[in-house]
Amino acid sequence: MNLFRLFSKLLSNVLIASLFVLPVSVEIAKAQSTTTGKTGLPIPRFVSLKSGKANMRVGPGAKYQVAWLYVKKGLPMEIIQEFDNWRKVRDAEGNEGWMLHSLLSGKRTAIINPWENNKKKGMANLMSKPDPASSNLAQIEPGVIANVDFCGEKFCHLTFGKQDGYVSKANIWGVYPDELIEE
Repeated sequence: MNLFRLFSKLLSNVLIASLFVLPVSVEIAKAQSTTTGKTGLPIPRFVSLKSGKANMRVGPGAKYQVAWLYVKKGLPMEIIQEFDNWRKVRDAEGNEGWMLHSLLSGKRTAIINPWENNKKKGMANLMSKPDPASSNLAQIEPGVIANVDFCGEKFCHLTFGKQDGYVSKANIWGVYPDELIEE
């Protein structure tokens, strides 16, 4: 009987102690999920191609084989890792590889519905205001690249050449759903 009391007292002390430790461990886990690379910039983050011709390699160095050749300046890419002057990137189709940092720009761009093969089904509305009830300025086809000017909670203000307006974040790749970008 005495052993039973000792065990139950020990168990209750462990449970009480866990109530104090659990919130701290949750905060530590949150802090660890936001990482920074050697550059001090967050990982992951979006960038764009600086050049109209850029090699994606299978490893972080010029000696590694070229996996993809990109020929579209401004294409958004997601940096997911850093190693010396090399950045591991992911494109809108999910292809991953390494690029030299000088091929990438901090200029933010986005691509319209890259996951949609059906042009008619994948059209995105370019709106006059960040409101679904606002007037529709144009229909933008999947795969079109735009400059990101700024983003609120649900919409981003994008520029397509001389045309600009708001597009729902749900229709673009190059901005995180919860990301806010100031003007």
